[in-house]
Amino acid sequence: MDITGNLNVIGYGLAAIGPGIGVGLVFGLGVQAIARQPEARGILQGQMIIGFALSEALALIGLVLAFALQ
Repeated sequence: MDITGNLNVIGYGLAAIGPGIGVGLVFGLGVQAIARQPEARGILQGQMIIGFALSEALALIGLVLAFALQ
């Protein structure tokens, strides 16, 4: 049995865990905040989108580095 591949793929898989947890926290706490104070929905929704974008940027950087370092 011959196993071939790169450790970069494993590294990216591990690096994707952090942004996944971050996105879950951003949206979970954002929905909870909107449920507690519905009149602040517009402000909170904008901040949730910014938090999501920043968390996903980390995952994209990890993906680019996984391919760049091959």
